Amino acid sequence: MMRIDPLAGPQPLTEFIAGNARWLGAGALLTLLSSFGQTFFISIFAAEIQGAFGLSHGGWGGIYSLGTTASAIVMIWAGGLTDRFRARHLGAGVLMLLAASCLMMAANPFLWALPVVIFALRLMGQGMTSHIAIVAMARWFVATRGRALALASLGFSVGEALLPLSFVALMTVMDWRLLWVAAAVVAVIGVPVLLSLLRTERMPQSMAEENASFGMRGQHWTRMQALRHPLFWCMFPALLGPSAFNTAFFFHQVHFAEVKSITHLSLVALFPVYTLCSIGFLIVSGWALDRFGTARLLPFYQLPMVVAFTLFGLGQGIVPMVTGFFFLSMTTGANSTLPNAFWAEYYGTRHIGSIKAMAAAVMVLGSAIGPGITGMMIDAGVTLSVQYLGIAAYFIFTSTMVGLGIVRSRADMA
Repeated sequence: MMRIDPLAGPQPLTEFIAGNARWLGAGALLTLLSSFGQTFFISIFAAEIQGAFGLSHGGWGGIYSLGTTASAIVMIWAGGLTDRFRARHLGAGVLMLLAASCLMMAANPFLWALPVVIFALRLMGQGMTSHIAIVAMARWFVATRGRALALASLGFSVGEALLPLSFVALMTVMDWRLLWVAAAVVAVIGVPVLLSLLRTERMPQSMAEENASFGMRGQHWTRMQALRHPLFWCMFPALLGPSAFNTAFFFHQVHFAEVKSITHLSLVALFPVYTLCSIGFLIVSGWALDRFGTARLLPFYQLPMVVAFTLFGLGQGIVPMVTGFFFLSMTTGANSTLPNAFWAEYYGTRHIGSIKAMAAAVMVLGSAIGPGITGMMIDAGVTLSVQYLGIAAYFIFTSTMVGLGIVRSRADMA
């Protein structure tokens, strides 16, 4: 039976999944397929792309940053489409465009067109496909928003665990361009699956409006109102940081493995461990979010990044890498639930698509800045080990800013 009450009280997890499997599955499918535009997937082809187009680390990082920055700008407008169109129709269209972007990467022989290909992959993959899923979960669920976000975000984790290892192994027997054709085929297959899962609306539009949850001061904030509020700008460094520096870490994974004197395949083999830990912390953060709310958790969730990047900077060999991935996974898991629930909790759900689009644009911008800056610094002789210690210090700053913003906004929430 269709569940239409987003204010229903907490249920046992198995009952919650069984009653909402269709919509949770659609969210997880979209987050999984967004992998084809995520840095962790694109970066496994870094050596092949650099070789095919004669690019240095800085050159490849610059092109990646250019295409990603352009996608962030367009995302500000495109993300608002989730306030106007149903996830079923918008998601199917975006998946078809994502498949076309994969085919562009497979067929493109021109250096000048590479930024355009990156732009398309990033906008349709990391940008819109994941945005549609997250906005739908935040809008469709209220009392169980944390669990819904956590379960839908498992698609990210599955993609991170399976795709890099699978495609790196396949590159030993297949041309890298053919693998992009395979990615396009998978994205196309996802369209009828998504349409089938969402053939029944999770919530009629009239009831969605009636049960929309309010934000600070008991109102629904518009995007311009949110941008004028100090809390948004206190959150800005925290939005930028994980996207920028997680992206930089995975983007330079081939070079990082060389610096740490381990093989690329050995490093990639650690990704499933990282993903399993991320899944664990993803589920825990969803439960904690429903129990404690975002205000108590947000100031602390990026502190594990301090430990992770300190280990990546100072460590040598496999053991520090495994430990670093463990701490990295703590923030990665929580990052899929806490910031996404924050927008609905603090700014309301009526305009969440356009507000979250601005936040998504900041994160996409971060994913452009990270590889570009770190690539240029590598070319300038600043090692990744030194850079990662600076990144660790940055996350102390982000946690401080979020804490100050939350404290300052307590009166508005009350």
